[in-house]
Amino acid sequence: MQRREFMSGAAAAAAALASASSLASGQAATNKKEESSMSEPTSKSAASRIPRVTSAGTMKGEMLYRDLGATGVQVSVIGMGGAHLGLADVEEADAIKLVHEGVDRGINFLDNSWDYNEGRSEERVGKALSQGGYRQKAFVMTKIDGRTKEVATNQINDSLRRLKVDHIDLMQHHEVIRFDDPDRIFGEGGAMEAVVEAQKAGKIRFIGFTGHKDPHIHLYMLKVAQEHGFHFDTVQMPINVMDAHFRSFAQLVVPEAINQKIAVLGMKSFGDNIILKSGVVEPMDCLRYSLNVPVSVLITGINSKRLLDQAFYAVKSFQPMDEAAVATLIAKTEEVAMKGKYELFKTTSHFDTTARHADWLGADSPAVQKLAPQLPG
Repeated sequence: MQRREFMSGAAAAAAALASASSLASGQAATNKKEESSMSEPTSKSAASRIPRVTSAGTMKGEMLYRDLGATGVQVSVIGMGGAHLGLADVEEADAIKLVHEGVDRGINFLDNSWDYNEGRSEERVGKALSQGGYRQKAFVMTKIDGRTKEVATNQINDSLRRLKVDHIDLMQHHEVIRFDDPDRIFGEGGAMEAVVEAQKAGKIRFIGFTGHKDPHIHLYMLKVAQEHGFHFDTVQMPINVMDAHFRSFAQLVVPEAINQKIAVLGMKSFGDNIILKSGVVEPMDCLRYSLNVPVSVLITGINSKRLLDQAFYAVKSFQPMDEAAVATLIAKTEEVAMKGKYELFKTTSHFDTTARHADWLGADSPAVQKLAPQLPG
């Protein structure tokens, strides 16, 4: 190689090295900028991304009412959680009395699930509804765990029997907490076939789904539904003062639900009271925040007169908050919420009942069994 050629090649290599170094510096600067953006005070930035109501709702008596998405139905902004009503330390007569008082004072949305307290929750609500014309005053929701058509059909029929009703106003696929749940539900022979058949038979009015693990699983469920040409009426998710900082459903799922005109049902405003154990927020902080997100209903556990009155006080005193007020409120939880320590339903399997009872879901689909006839292990 001639010296001139070598020098020319060396100069080119030096120029390329300088260019690469410049690009690397630029990329490092970009990464640093992104990291800085991600680590800026999250309360202010999160508040800018969390949808807010502009109106509290329509007040009738003691209760606020909001539209249930695009269904044409108005529901109470407070929903009475069914799990608490079936707890072993709650007397059946007291549970029935709470349902009656709640409905008399304006709560019309009753939450439940096929798996709550071995069916006791549905049975107690069924007894409450069968008395004094309360069924006509209530919007009854329950959930099923089955992922196969056969298991889902059986669970739907169980719920109708326990609740003592000829139809359920809203049926939801429960605990969509794994990425394979949407595919199992919508697959051939899946639970959606059973739910749609029940709807056509007049046993179900509206259809939704719930989950508490990761907002991306919710978004995948919505994607799979769209691929199958299906539109959900409702979607239920955790909405609380700590969610803003960790795997945020309010930031990621609520805007998409609003865009698709799907009613948002909020839950876990107290995280089974674990959020209150942080010591940084009070019950009214939790309820005010959740009501400020555009939820049609905030489902909350009520197993005492005190908790019932607390819910009504939250409604009576609620005023929509602006972005600055939301930022101030969620700033209280910023330091303790970043890793999900107090949202155990996201970070552990403690609240995953279908993980402990896989038989409630049903068998793998025929397609899976054909490809892999034997279970591993």
